[in-house]
Amino acid sequence: MPFPDFLFPDVVPVERISMGEDTFIIVGLGNPGDLYAGTRHNAGFMVVDELARRWDCTPGPEKWDASSVRISIFGKKVCLVKPITYMNMSGKAVVRFVDFYKTPLPCLLVIHDDLDMKPGRIKLIAGGGAGGHKGIRSLIEHLGGREFVRLKIGIGKPGQGSAHADMPVEKYVLAPFSREEQDLLAGRMNVLVQGIELFLQDNAGRAMNLLNGLK
Repeated sequence: MPFPDFLFPDVVPVERISMGEDTFIIVGLGNPGDLYAGTRHNAGFMVVDELARRWDCTPGPEKWDASSVRISIFGKKVCLVKPITYMNMSGKAVVRFVDFYKTPLPCLLVIHDDLDMKPGRIKLIAGGGAGGHKGIRSLIEHLGGREFVRLKIGIGKPGQGSAHADMPVEKYVLAPFSREEQDLLAGRMNVLVQGIELFLQDNAGRAMNLLNGLK
């Protein structure tokens, strides 16, 4: 599939992306190991784990610095990926999959946490900068572009909810979701999965309307 004939100066409307027969790669960002399980920075891992559960597959064993599985669904070839490089070096793993499958960046969907959106807020975009997210920064550096699609999961920031304003951001993102936040994310998982499935079925515009319309 050729790249769309437009540039990505900031954020590109997802509905303008056309899909072909390429292998889609869905990446959940996070940190490996039990120490980080259930933490805010692992929101991407949590969504990929739920996709694997619903699609009856299991990522693993570790290959190319990631746990992954490749399946066929909705007539598409899809590879689920969870990098084990730790968040700040996520791009090191992802670029291996993109290069091997020759996946155009618009067919790469990256799921990650976002400090600038309140807990439970969801946003699907294409392009855009890293916005301080070190995992996204690593992807842009290793991929040499930012034309990939991003599904951002709001986690809020210190000073919101029960998190004290003086809590360092580094400590906040590596802390477990509160019970209220867990319930909020769990309550939106059906819509998250539905949006991702619409994206895979060439309905990127509908996926964006569904996910970005949640408040």
